[in-house]
Amino acid sequence: MIAKSLKGRSAAMDPGIWSKLPPELLELILSFLPLKTLLNLRSTCKHFKSLVFSPSFISKYSSASLFSSFFLLSHPQCYSNFPLYDTIRGAWRKLALPLSFLPPSAAQFNLLSSCNGLFCFSLPNSSSFLVCNLLAKSSRSIQFPFFPFPFEMLTLVSTPHGYKIFLLCSKFSSNYAFVYDSKVHSWRQFDGFQPLLADNFHKEGASFNGSLYFATPEPFSVVCFDLENGKWENLDTEMPRELTFVRLVSNTDEGKLYMVGGIGRNGISRSMKLWEMGDVGNWVEVERLPELMCRKFMSVCYHNYEHVYCFWHQDMICVCCHTWPEILYCKVSRRTWHWIPKCPSIPDKWSCGFRWFSFVPDLYTLA
Repeated sequence: MIAKSLKGRSAAMDPGIWSKLPPELLELILSFLPLKTLLNLRSTCKHFKSLVFSPSFISKYSSASLFSSFFLLSHPQCYSNFPLYDTIRGAWRKLALPLSFLPPSAAQFNLLSSCNGLFCFSLPNSSSFLVCNLLAKSSRSIQFPFFPFPFEMLTLVSTPHGYKIFLLCSKFSSNYAFVYDSKVHSWRQFDGFQPLLADNFHKEGASFNGSLYFATPEPFSVVCFDLENGKWENLDTEMPRELTFVRLVSNTDEGKLYMVGGIGRNGISRSMKLWEMGDVGNWVEVERLPELMCRKFMSVCYHNYEHVYCFWHQDMICVCCHTWPEILYCKVSRRTWHWIPKCPSIPDKWSCGFRWFSFVPDLYTLA
């Protein structure tokens, strides 16, 4: 009898029931919706639009939803379509950059950095940077401090109140550091650090404890730049012996700083190791790359280590080379090394210019 009664009911939802639903229960139900459905709900009424961005709902949705995370490949030939590797499903996809984000004068654009679901592009023809959240469909154009504006080592950093953009400018006889703060929408200028430009001009800084950390060329050392007061400091720590190259990477969620380095003599690496910054400022060896994998990586970069760069992606330290379309990564929690194979849609004739980025979609990170 109950079944027949339910079967005869209208399929439409009863407004009388839903209008009396407690707000906290409604939020919980909506938090389990697929992301696409949730985004479509914003246009149905003002209440849903404000609800989606309320702190309580953000907390529920973040814990209930399982976003995929991706490696994004940028290449001069990709233009506005970027290959994506889904690290959870182990599948390749493509991401098309909506042209609506770009100013009419943006005939060319270069992807430079990513952080917390945001991408930072340079738009040379517009003399500006573009920071965007593709998931939330938000973007912001940021004008260069002046023109022409030659810059290196641009790093996008997430902060509690937004984000900051760090870069070095070498227009003058001595270089300067510039920091853009999204909270106040303005640039600040500080003194630079000359040795950094000698070798690491393609690398980003590693964000750790409110500062950006950089490795200098030989003799290798570590320096840091305080993003708040603009001061540089040499890290007083003993470096491992027989280093051939050094790259820094950080896990900002857990507040850890790592170092990837080659070990060898006369500029030739015979092995590659991973260290973690200890509690007393010392480097503690964590893992060594297996010999066969090390041979492959060293042959890939031809011992030309200026093409090597690293980044962090959800418990993975990724080691890449501008001349090779694959990613070598270390699963930190398991201390295992793996290769992510070449994207099948990449032509064999693409021999250099490969740049990988971490992409963890976040609906609530505002550009």
